[in-house]
Amino acid sequence: MTTYVGRDPRTGRRTEVAVEGEVVTHVRTTGDADPDLPLIAPGLVDLQVNGFGGHDVNGPDVTAAEVAYLTAALTRAGTTTYVPTVITGSEADIVRSLRAVVDARHEDPATEHAVPFIHVEGPHLSDQDGPRGVHAREQVRPPDLEEFRRWQDAADGLVRMVTISPHHQGSVAYTEALTSDGVMVAVGHTHATADEIRAVVDAGASLSTHLGNGAHAVIARHPNYIWAQLAEDRLVAGFIADGHHLPGDTLIAMLRAKGLDRSVLVSDSVALAGMPAGRYATPVGGSVDLSEDGRLSEAGTPYLAGAARSLAECVATACRLTGLALADALLLATVNPGRLAGGRGRLVPGAAADLLLFDPGTDGTSLELRQVVVAGQPVG
Repeated sequence: MTTYVGRDPRTGRRTEVAVEGEVVTHVRTTGDADPDLPLIAPGLVDLQVNGFGGHDVNGPDVTAAEVAYLTAALTRAGTTTYVPTVITGSEADIVRSLRAVVDARHEDPATEHAVPFIHVEGPHLSDQDGPRGVHAREQVRPPDLEEFRRWQDAADGLVRMVTISPHHQGSVAYTEALTSDGVMVAVGHTHATADEIRAVVDAGASLSTHLGNGAHAVIARHPNYIWAQLAEDRLVAGFIADGHHLPGDTLIAMLRAKGLDRSVLVSDSVALAGMPAGRYATPVGGSVDLSEDGRLSEAGTPYLAGAARSLAECVATACRLTGLALADALLLATVNPGRLAGGRGRLVPGAAADLLLFDPGTDGTSLELRQVVVAGQPVG
């Protein structure tokens, strides 16, 4: 048995987490802690990862080895559970990415542990500029249950989340079919009306994909698809708190509307996340600039070209932008997304022994990692 000792992020009290094998056996909180002890928290859970550290789950060259490298890079950054997100493409492209993830889980124990399921973001999205984001317009298409079943055959049933725009005819029937099979349906990259959004929620949709992004630059004051999702208590909303996708006042208002229990932080990171600042050539988006502060933009323009910060950085940024306590921001990146990922993101007896030991930094909000533990074993 191994015991990890740190300070509880909410109370500052000394906390001992005992680990045996791959699980937590007990957690004990005692009196005041030595201030030199690190903070201790569950490993981070990211429900939306396209890539990180130069590795991507999309594209023509994706392999099981590429996915395994992605797992290792995310783990070093504090994300111990993640959901690979396959974006809009031809059916052949989507199937290739799905197979790479499945093969990685078979070949690499670390990936099998880290990846609870796969998220397909598209191809049933809006074809309009703005809501479509960088998803290829020529590959946007209506929901097709037979295509979904072919995805599942390729993925050994591992597709458990699909993002759609409810404006498509057949979205309600598609949502009913997927949710009846235990697949989560999310609303995102949409120009749907409020009524169309409510209709898929009635059919079982339960999530909003990176709410506030994948939207027109200018929309009607009301009604619109953002208000409709904020007002819908049956939708858990994901937010990209990287300091670039949502201004601080917007994030504050959205978190207040959804409430902390119905909010999660996601990185939505692409392959350039975690890479040095500079100009890069990418297969999607062409020439892009990555700044020191993690802003990824089309070269020579102010337009975003994706998200490029780790979930740990998003936790710290959420605190800075909104005034959230670090313990509350951590909740949005551990317990809340963990509910959707098989109960990950908790430090309780019987839970997976994934945890972080870190310092809060001089501002009290950053996550300066000292140690990452995955399935009871120190990493790095």
